[in-house]
Amino acid sequence: MARLQLLAEVDTLLDRLRRWAESAPTWQPAETARALVRRLDERASGLRVRLAAPLVVATLGGTGTGKSALVNALVGAEVVRTGRQRPTTTRPAMICRPGLTPESLGIDPQSVEPIYRDLPALAELVLIDCPDPDTTEENAEHRVAGSNLARLRQLLPHCDVLLVTTTQQKYRSARVADELAAAASGARLVFVQTHGDLDEDIRDDWQAVLEDQYTTGRVFLVDSLEALADAENGLAPRGQFAALVDLLTRQLAGTAAARIRRANFLDLLDETLAGCRDRIDEAMPSVERLRAAVEEQRVPLAAALSRQMRSELLANRRQWENRLLGRAASRWGLSPFALVLRVFHGLGGLLAGRLLWRARTPAQIALWGAVQGARTWQKRRRQRVAEQGPLRAVTGCWDPAELRKAAVILEGYAAEAGLQRDAVDPETVAAEADRAGVQFVAETSGELESLITRLAQRHTGWFTRWRYELLLAAMLGFLLYRLGKNFFYDSWVAEQQLPVFGFDFYISAGFWLLLWCLVLVWLFTGRLRRGLRREIDQLAQQWKDTGSAAGIFARLEDECRRIERFRGELDRLGEHVGRLRRELAGSEEKLGYRQ
Repeated sequence: MARLQLLAEVDTLLDRLRRWAESAPTWQPAETARALVRRLDERASGLRVRLAAPLVVATLGGTGTGKSALVNALVGAEVVRTGRQRPTTTRPAMICRPGLTPESLGIDPQSVEPIYRDLPALAELVLIDCPDPDTTEENAEHRVAGSNLARLRQLLPHCDVLLVTTTQQKYRSARVADELAAAASGARLVFVQTHGDLDEDIRDDWQAVLEDQYTTGRVFLVDSLEALADAENGLAPRGQFAALVDLLTRQLAGTAAARIRRANFLDLLDETLAGCRDRIDEAMPSVERLRAAVEEQRVPLAAALSRQMRSELLANRRQWENRLLGRAASRWGLSPFALVLRVFHGLGGLLAGRLLWRARTPAQIALWGAVQGARTWQKRRRQRVAEQGPLRAVTGCWDPAELRKAAVILEGYAAEAGLQRDAVDPETVAAEADRAGVQFVAETSGELESLITRLAQRHTGWFTRWRYELLLAAMLGFLLYRLGKNFFYDSWVAEQQLPVFGFDFYISAGFWLLLWCLVLVWLFTGRLRRGLRREIDQLAQQWKDTGSAAGIFARLEDECRRIERFRGELDRLGEHVGRLRRELAGSEEKLGYRQ
């Protein structure tokens, strides 16, 4: 069950990592990240191979640090040659129980020399005596091409635990430290000071050297030759060597092996993510500069669009005022001043209807039809011109020279960021500008419609309405008062009776009523006109924002967004892996690992 759970967790994390790598944009750091993920996939395949196999423990240490002697002591028999002064291990030896093959551990059979022993210590353990990392001797005896270091690097990815050996003279070896740093990700560590019979105890100093990069766990001090002699004489292990044997053969057996492999895989995954993060973060400042440059180049384009749109709307404000007047009249219903507004709004239609009413012959009706048709055509034409004003504005505001200039500038930023330059090709930018104009017009139409509705609501409130209604009613009341007083009082009741007003009074009264209505209409339409102009100015100020030109350089901006999402998903993956590593950190307290 532990192995199945480990396999499920590995597959889940790898699937998520693969999806992240496949979602990468066309960007050089992303290509590098994909390559790192492929390498991790190869290492994970080796982990699958070893799931049901014994724990693979390899030695890592400088020349003469007693790696082979330690292996013999752990096995309890002299199975490999030893030497304290010069390297004796050239071709790595794999010591395991009978029936176990290098292929079952994911190891190339040509890279190791299997040594089979049916010993209790090898029941759940495979020991590999690795070459020295600080020599470059060729293995002429076995005709294996390459250096000891190359063979060592070929083997280490297949190991679960590394026995890191050192002596009083070797614990500061730079070469060994480099190889340990390269191999530590993907393996647990057991630090062992050998030659305990000859050297002073340097474990505290060694831990101080390692503490910046590693959590060391327990560091053992052993005498391998003495331990081997005890085993050959049938004596039980003693001292710290006994604790080391117990750790490797009992404490790390069974489900502990699955925990170790899980921890190793998480370390390897964390290192892979860190490598991806380093490469991406190195290139992110150039991407951020590109985003800032896109916004900067949109500023003059958005300003030009704002000016052109404002000019076009103001040039056709009569049509917008006419629509606003009709909307206001319809909101007021059939009140006296609303009727005046309706008459003013539909004056041309009333005159045309009057002409039709007076038509007596087919020729007069045909003439009326021609006049009315021309009038309707002109009205629709003016309305169409007003509605197409925003489209004309955006198609005329993009200066080709300015677009090319911006494209050239952004091309340099894109090259610096490692993005493809075809995103800022002049033809691509021109096509984006056209699409941006059409999209902006579609959004603007809705804004203008809401503007008309908003102005109609603002200028048709009860206070405004009754003010104009009362002014009109005052004139009508005054005229009716004059007529009533003349008819009922002056001509009947007054001592000096006056004649009833004649037709000339009605003409003058109609003139002054009409003039009063025109004044009220002029005041009301002026109010609407000022409000419309203010709204247009406010919209133009809003359009100066770069959002009005957001469609230009959209492809380039989409690439930048993909990179930012790619980087954000990497952070989320890192947090997930870090949480799992922290949960597992205390499960094997005696083992070391790279921080």
